[in-house]
Amino acid sequence: MSDFSTHITTRRQFVIGAATLLAVSPLTMYAKASQNSKQPMLKGNQFDLEIGYRPINLTGKERIATAVNGSVPGPTLRWKEGETITLRVKNNLAHDSSIHWHGMILPTDMDGVPGLSFDGIKPGDTYHYQFQVKQNGTFWYHSHSGFQEQTGVYGAIVIDPKEPPPFQYDREYVVLLSDWSDEKPERIYSKLKKMSGYYNFRERTVGDLYNDIRQKGMNATRAERAMWNQMRMSNRDISDITGYTYTFLMNGHAPASGWTGLFNKGERVLLRIINAAAMTLFDVRIPGLKMTVVAADGQYVEPVTVDEFRIGVAETYDVLVEPSADVAYTVFAQAIDRTGFARGTLTPDLSLTAAIPKLDDAPILTHEDMGMSMEGMDHGSMPGMDHSSMLGMEHSTMQSMDHSKMQSMDHSKMQGMDHSKMQGMDHSTMSGMGHSKMQNMARGKMQDKDHSQHRSVSTFGSGLAGFGTANPVTHQSSEFGPQVDMRAERPRDRLNDPGIGLRDHQERYDRRVLTYLDLVSIHPTRDKREPTREIELHLTGNMSRYMWSMNGIKFADAEPLHLKYGERVRINLVNDTMMNHPMHLHGIWSELETGDPLHIPRKHTVIVQPGAKISYLVTADARGRWAFHCHLLYHMPGMFREVEVS
Repeated sequence: MSDFSTHITTRRQFVIGAATLLAVSPLTMYAKASQNSKQPMLKGNQFDLEIGYRPINLTGKERIATAVNGSVPGPTLRWKEGETITLRVKNNLAHDSSIHWHGMILPTDMDGVPGLSFDGIKPGDTYHYQFQVKQNGTFWYHSHSGFQEQTGVYGAIVIDPKEPPPFQYDREYVVLLSDWSDEKPERIYSKLKKMSGYYNFRERTVGDLYNDIRQKGMNATRAERAMWNQMRMSNRDISDITGYTYTFLMNGHAPASGWTGLFNKGERVLLRIINAAAMTLFDVRIPGLKMTVVAADGQYVEPVTVDEFRIGVAETYDVLVEPSADVAYTVFAQAIDRTGFARGTLTPDLSLTAAIPKLDDAPILTHEDMGMSMEGMDHGSMPGMDHSSMLGMEHSTMQSMDHSKMQSMDHSKMQGMDHSKMQGMDHSTMSGMGHSKMQNMARGKMQDKDHSQHRSVSTFGSGLAGFGTANPVTHQSSEFGPQVDMRAERPRDRLNDPGIGLRDHQERYDRRVLTYLDLVSIHPTRDKREPTREIELHLTGNMSRYMWSMNGIKFADAEPLHLKYGERVRINLVNDTMMNHPMHLHGIWSELETGDPLHIPRKHTVIVQPGAKISYLVTADARGRWAFHCHLLYHMPGMFREVEVS
């Protein structure tokens, strides 16, 4: 590995070069030479897979990857709904390995999680997976051993349905997003444990301080900085691992070369988009093309047309696009922290290329993202407010302070405030909501509905509450101690919030952004029973020490969650941290409570935004030991629980 300063230069050259089409960068030839032009696909019901080492060169330096059948990503597996699949997986690595079939409903001993489902696959051994395929759609697979997912053991799964899908298309492509580092993942993890902001090169500078003073005044700036410093937190802490060390890939191609998919003008193209990254959330758009979302996590939803959407680690979305001209289009997936991107090209002719858009502005966290919502207010957007009384204030005091006296404040400039209780207010200009265009959404029976009446999001302990409330929550005694450096006292329901960095895109760029509120299952809810009990889990961490947990308890010290076979349970998740956490429950569908109990969307992975709360229902219909964890690879060792259904 090169020295520190040289490595910084290399990474910056890569990102800047990619943004300008990398016309003269030597990395172009490396990226083109290192990957096949077409991802291998295996079809049928009998498969032989081998996990082994393979040299790979994505950045101009050769490294050793862990590959499936010699390919990074591994081959796409194509199955048919209803068939019984047999997969013989041989481990040629020097360490134990495994494969987890992400989002698949199958017997627990076929789930592929060492220590829970089975003992893992020893070096030189072969494990026989066999199960009936009871679903269809877009899924993926990956190792659940160590950091092998980061180094290449992952691939796509496409399951053809028994019945025709509720939409038509002329051709399809898998679009598999991932992140790659030339550094060994063990070294990355070690750096984060020593300095959690090691990869963040967007911390505040003296220039930012001067800009804040000009915009907000000295007193407000001083108070705001004192508060952040008191909490030892940074409002630029968006991603743990950034484009400083990551190269972002699309179907195994670095941005220097990009992936290419052909189409004929007028065709309807289905894109099966999978986020197989270890740590990166992506914001996906195709400039010049609308995308109609028709499936989420392999489950059909009422079609909804958007310009952009965020895809969390391990999520999948199927979208339809209809290129109407003989021009090329860029499939652009920018990292949530805007330190880089993956990209591809949809084109009718290999000689045609498309411009690569600029990265959007880097997001900045607000107090609301910390669960300190003052009825939805963003402190940073309150010019002229005197924060001097907050100087030196304890964080614990801030979280529980009485905001009732703030009623007389001038709220006219508050971009982030909660409007849900303002009767008669014109919502057409609400940042990130795009209500002015909701009347024309392709949402089947949802079209032209009054969404304010449609919303009835259940909250903790009551089952009924208005959307957008900021009710205090209860923290357990285990959440106080060295494992936890932050607790959200007023977490918010954010199903209608596309997330940090996307909230103003409707107004700024006229881009409609997908939210979880848009997801409506085309099928009626299967289990209409009310839950008999609720489980509340807080996603916790000490970010400065890079320690992650649930309810302040790391996995090694935690007791399993016990579910009774057949029971209906509500799981309430509260994010007490400043990071997005894509939560994945194995073996059982997570039925996201979006307010329509008759058409609840089923997901296998759900993003819980910073300072937010979310709930979903589960039917414990699969006996066994199941994993439940954050799907950010370096969070998983601590933010993990065993779920036992018996």
